Amino acid sequence: MALSSLLFYNPKPLLPLNSPRIPKTTFPKLRIKAHLHRSKDYRLSWVEELEKLNGHLAKENSYLEDDVFFQRLIDRRAVDNMRMLIVDAVQCAQAGHPGMPLGMAEVGYHLYRHVMRYNPKNPKWFNRDRFVLSAGHGCLLQYVCMHLAGFESIQLEDLKRLCKLGSRTPGHPENVLTPGVEVTTGPLGQGVANAVGLALAEVHLAARFNKPDAMVVDHRTYCIMGDGCAMEGISNEAASLAGHWKLNKLTLIYDDNHNTIDGDTMLSLSEDIVARFEALGWNTITVENVHEDSRSFREAIQAAHNETNRPTFIKVKSLIGRLSAKEGTSRAHHGTFEGDDVKRMREKVKWEDREAFHIIPMVYREMEKQAEHGEILEKRWNSTLRDYQAKYPEEAKEFKVLLGGGLPAGWENALPKWSTADPVDATRGYSEKCLNELAKMLPGLIGGSADLANSNKVHLKGHGDFRPPVSATGRNVRYGVREHAMAGISNGIALHGSGLIPFAATFLTFSDYMKNSIRLSALSHAGVVYILTHDSIGLGEDGPTHQPIEQLVGLRAIPRLLVFRPADGNETSGAYKIAIAKRDVPSVIALSRQKVAANLDGTSASDVEKGGYIISDNSGNDLPEIILIGTGSELCLCEASAKVLRGERRRVRVVSLVCWRLFDCQTEEYKESVLPPTVTKRVSVEAGSPVGWREYVGQGGVVHGVEDFGASGAYLDTFKKFGFTEDKITRIARSLLDC
Repeated sequence: MALSSLLFYNPKPLLPLNSPRIPKTTFPKLRIKAHLHRSKDYRLSWVEELEKLNGHLAKENSYLEDDVFFQRLIDRRAVDNMRMLIVDAVQCAQAGHPGMPLGMAEVGYHLYRHVMRYNPKNPKWFNRDRFVLSAGHGCLLQYVCMHLAGFESIQLEDLKRLCKLGSRTPGHPENVLTPGVEVTTGPLGQGVANAVGLALAEVHLAARFNKPDAMVVDHRTYCIMGDGCAMEGISNEAASLAGHWKLNKLTLIYDDNHNTIDGDTMLSLSEDIVARFEALGWNTITVENVHEDSRSFREAIQAAHNETNRPTFIKVKSLIGRLSAKEGTSRAHHGTFEGDDVKRMREKVKWEDREAFHIIPMVYREMEKQAEHGEILEKRWNSTLRDYQAKYPEEAKEFKVLLGGGLPAGWENALPKWSTADPVDATRGYSEKCLNELAKMLPGLIGGSADLANSNKVHLKGHGDFRPPVSATGRNVRYGVREHAMAGISNGIALHGSGLIPFAATFLTFSDYMKNSIRLSALSHAGVVYILTHDSIGLGEDGPTHQPIEQLVGLRAIPRLLVFRPADGNETSGAYKIAIAKRDVPSVIALSRQKVAANLDGTSASDVEKGGYIISDNSGNDLPEIILIGTGSELCLCEASAKVLRGERRRVRVVSLVCWRLFDCQTEEYKESVLPPTVTKRVSVEAGSPVGWREYVGQGGVVHGVEDFGASGAYLDTFKKFGFTEDKITRIARSLLDC
C-alpha cells in the first residue's frame, strides 16, 4: 500500500490493525482512554502534512475514518518530530546525551500524549501522575515532551539553550530549575528510589484519606531507568522494598538498549534483569519492538494499570541513538553528530526542507488534547475535594494542613523543654521524646530506620507500621538494612508535595552508604530529616568500624545541608524546630549513644537557630582570656573545664557551635560578638576529625579532635584514651593561657 513508506524509514510496513503479527493474547485489550481529535478539519490539516511525504495519500484517505489507525499515523509523525528536536538541540548546544532520548522517543511521547494525567498550566496539581527520569542523562526526552505538552517552563528557546549557564534545560533534570520536573536525577539509580518514595506517599495518603465515595488521592508514578540504573545497588534496594510493599501504582520502564558508556552491557552485566524483578515481587512485561509497534507499549501500560497487587516492571527493547549512524552502539550515548549523519537522519523521516527546531503545528494541537484532559481532571478533583470537605470535615481539615505544607499553627510548642534538674540522657533519648511529641502535632511526620529503630530511638509510638496492603496508614517505615534506598525514598516522599515530612535514621558512620542521596536532598531542596545516632568514639564497644571520625566534616561540606550536633535536651529541641520548619532544606541531627553529663545551664533551644552562641562567660564587661568551643557530648567537658579555670581566676567563655552553617550565615557583628577576633586563645573540642575547626579557633588556638580511627572499649575508657576528659581539656587550656 502507498502508506507503507509514509511514516517509517524502516522498510517494514506499518502493520494494519488486523495483522497476525500483532499478538492478541500478550496484553489485555487496550482500555486506556484515548483523547482523540475527531473533527474533519483537524484530520485534513494532517493530510496536508502527510502529502509532503507521499503524493498518493490523497487518493487513499479512507483511513481518515479509522480513528485508531489515524491516531497511530500521527503518533508516529509526532515521534519523528521529537527525534528531530533532540538532534537539533544537541547540535545547537554541541553537548548532551542524545542516545537514550532517540531510543525512547516512542515511550516518552506515549506517556505524555496518551497515558499520564497532568495539567501543564498547574504543574503542582496534587493529584497529577508523577514522572521520574532515573536515567537523567536522557533529559532531552523529558524536555521535548514537556515543551510539546505545553509546560511554561520549557519554551522552544529553552531547547535551544540546552546545558547553557542559567538555562532551564540543564544537563540533567533539576526540579528547582524546571517546574514540571518532579525530582533531580543524574546519579544513576537514584530516580528509582525517588519513584518508590513518590509511590509510597500516594498509597499512604490514599489509605488515610480516601473514602468509598470520595477518592482524593489517586495517582500513579512512572519512572524510566536504564542499564546503568539496573547496575547501581540503590535500584535493587528500592525495588526490593517496592515489591515487598506491593506498590501497584508504580510502573518502572527499563530502557533495555544494551549499552553503557564503556560499550555493550555484556562487558559487565549478564544476569536476567526481568527475572531479578520477578524475584523481587514485581509484575514483569517485555515490549519487544517499540519502534515498529509503539501500540504494544500502551498495551503494556494497560496491563500495569490492571495489576492490583504488584508494582510493574516494563522492559522496553530499544535502539540507542535511533536513526543515527551510531544507532545501537555506545558511541550514541553522548556527543554530537557528524553533518552527513544529520543529513541522513533528516532524509529518513522526510525532514530535508525543514529548519532546525521545526515543530509541526498539529503536534502542538495533538499534545494539547492530553493537557486539556488534565485540566478537566483537575477541575473534577477540586469538585471532589469540596464534596469531601462537606462530608468528612475532620479528615478534610487534616488533609488541608498537609496540602498546605504539613505545619499546623503552633506545632513547635509540642517540643519538650528541659531544665538542669531533669534526669540526664543520651541525646538520642532526647530525640525520641522530640519525635514522639512532634508526631502528635504533625500529621505528615513519617519515617524509619535502616533496621536500627530501637538503637536510633525513632519509633513513633501509637502510629503503627507502614505495611501495605495490610495497613498503609502506619507512619513507621521499616526499611531493613538498606540505608541508600532509605535516603533516596525519603527524597521522593519529601518531593511528593503533600506535606509529608520524612525522617531517615541510622548510625552516623553508615551515612556514607547514603551520602549521594543526602547530597541530592540538598541539591533538590528536599527537607529530609536525617537522624544519625552513635555520633562519635563515645559509642564505645563496637569499635572503629562503627565509630565515626570523618563523617561530620564530610556532611558539613555539603552545600545547604544543616548539620546539628546538639549537646543536651534543649539543643535537641532547638535542632528539631529548625529541621522541621525548613521544608526546603535537609538536616542532619547527630546524636550520642552515651548519656551526656548534664542538661547544661545556659543552653537554649531558641539560640540553636544562630548556629553558635555563648552558654557561659564570667568575664563581665571584659573580654575573656580564652574561649572553649564544643559540640554535642563534648560541650559539657568544655563547661566542666571552664569551672575549674574560673576557680583559678581565669576569664573563660564557653561557646556551643551546634551548627556551623547557621553560624556562618549570621552577621559579622554577631559572629564577632561570640568569637571576638582579639581573643586568639581558643580551644575546640569535638570527638571527630579536626578538619574544618581551624576556621573557628584561628592560628593561635588548639583543635582537639581525633586524628585516627577509634578503638573498641567502654566509652569512658575510649574517651580517656583519646583525651576527651575534663582534665585533658583543662591542661590544654592552661598551656594556652600560660603562653
